[in-house]
Amino acid sequence: MDGDREDLIIRTLRPEDTPRLVHMDQAIRGRGRQTWYERKVQRALRDTDVAISLGAEMDGILVGALLGSVHFGEFGQPEPVAILDTMLVDRSYGRKGIGSAMLDQLLKNLRGLRIPQLRTEVAWNEIELIAFFEQVGFRPAARIVLELEVPEP
Repeated sequence: MDGDREDLIIRTLRPEDTPRLVHMDQAIRGRGRQTWYERKVQRALRDTDVAISLGAEMDGILVGALLGSVHFGEFGQPEPVAILDTMLVDRSYGRKGIGSAMLDQLLKNLRGLRIPQLRTEVAWNEIELIAFFEQVGFRPAARIVLELEVPEP
């Protein structure tokens, strides 16, 4: 492990991590999602067979997190796939290899579970995140995501 990551611990998230998750998310997105993170962490702890829940800790402080789930045959896919729906790294700990370390651990876990594929979605204007995902090997999927605005009554 490089010098920036020597004291990094990758672990399962715990309920007491929720305030830090909310704080990191609010610093990135500009809004707090306390209830969303409470539910997400509770679900991850309850549904351990299909949940992705990793935290990165440095000097006793949670500085990053990955959340997601494993799906078995959704959207017409016969093989299981892991979905990464949340990746957070505290802005003051950016560019220290935290995202890569969490992703490395996730890939080890998925290999052990024989999950052959990991997917995520990124907003088209999240250029830094897209660049990170490209750097670690993600490529555009051969699928089209369709969206429909639900009209007001």
